[in-house]
Amino acid sequence: MPRTLHVATYNIHKGFSHFNRRLTVHELRENLHCMGADLIFLQEVQGSHEGLAVTQAGWPLAPQYEFLAGQVWPEFAYGKNAVYEEGHHGNAILSRFPILKWENFDISGHRFESRGLLHCEIEIPSWERHLHCICIHMGLSSKVRRKQVDALEKKIEEIVPPECPLIVAGDFNDWSCRAQRILVNGKLLNEVFETTQGRVAKSFPSALPLFRLDRIYVRGFNIREASVHHGRPWSRISDHAPLSTTIVLK
Repeated sequence: MPRTLHVATYNIHKGFSHFNRRLTVHELRENLHCMGADLIFLQEVQGSHEGLAVTQAGWPLAPQYEFLAGQVWPEFAYGKNAVYEEGHHGNAILSRFPILKWENFDISGHRFESRGLLHCEIEIPSWERHLHCICIHMGLSSKVRRKQVDALEKKIEEIVPPECPLIVAGDFNDWSCRAQRILVNGKLLNEVFETTQGRVAKSFPSALPLFRLDRIYVRGFNIREASVHHGRPWSRISDHAPLSTTIVLK
């Protein structure tokens, strides 16, 4: 019975390097495939952009989530959050295992900053219960984030049975660690870096991380290890560093 999962989360900056200088989606695809994760939680995924498709040499014909999945992750879900004249972007989950159902929830704090919560229910062979995954990208203001943490807690209570294993990962924009205290101190979830290393990880900027923005929370797992992938090649790909962890079903 496979009980171990390798999980990663990454804000991919819409497939561009720092300050949008360079299209990096091909490097991103290659390096994600080499990471060997079973599940990847992605934020700022460009679902479509008519202008960039014309002006950027090498722009993928398929949506970024489908292009990045390739042959490695046969299952994927995309939650469209920000919609504009030329296209849209949002969160995505790529999975080696069947996604039974998924739904995207709008948790935007205001109309100038579209944010979402993407929930997937995944079937893993031989597991008694389905795995629930939530990919999230929270807002920039602390007031908005507090409301979004409340929304996250309520959604977990509503849609995730308490006996089911759960992974919540994404860009929390939570440099003050307030969301961390609420989620962990309430004994709802365990954060993988706090559990293994004593503090949540520094993940931004990717060249030399200083700010603790990205997180991986779990319920129903033992945490074996957790890593921040900073420096090259990752610092050439996005302004965030990806996080990964190996977890074992209890």
